[in-house]
Amino acid sequence: MILSDKTIMKMIGEKTLVIKPLDKEQVQPASVDIRLGNTFGIVEDTSSGIMSMEKKILYKSITANSYLLLPGQFVLATTKEYFELPNDLTAFVEGRSSLGRMGLFIQNAGWVDPGFKGEITLELFNANRCAIELKSGRRVGQLVFAKMDMAANNPYNGKYQGQTGATGSRIDMDTDK
Repeated sequence: MILSDKTIMKMIGEKTLVIKPLDKEQVQPASVDIRLGNTFGIVEDTSSGIMSMEKKILYKSITANSYLLLPGQFVLATTKEYFELPNDLTAFVEGRSSLGRMGLFIQNAGWVDPGFKGEITLELFNANRCAIELKSGRRVGQLVFAKMDMAANNPYNGKYQGQTGATGSRIDMDTDK
């Protein structure tokens, strides 16, 4: 079941769902608008020019209120909001159509697991021929919350739990190597 604005506001009031900071205008009929934070991450070049899933990937972190995303460039960004989901709630991350029409692809795993705590890292790609100026605080997408039929036996407690800022890949920590 997708949560309504009334249920979202009730859960926030009861502190069973945490979204900080949050302006009331962000709560939509069936979602919450997410805003761009002020940290960005760029993959650092390797001497071989190859990234490996077995080795730690290094990122240059940038803190700024605006970032110029060049054509064909990829950057990590973060939400301004910090979230804490209860063990019986999941969320879908959706980019804004208005930004997609500019050639800005906003992607992440697209899914927030029950029990997740932290800021959401977004992967941004400029598919346009023009640079796109990104500004902290601007709406970049929305979270659509879905109530599960019951609480998860094993809520999220993975390698991204508690993340803040544009958090790079931690694929090297996977156990299925």
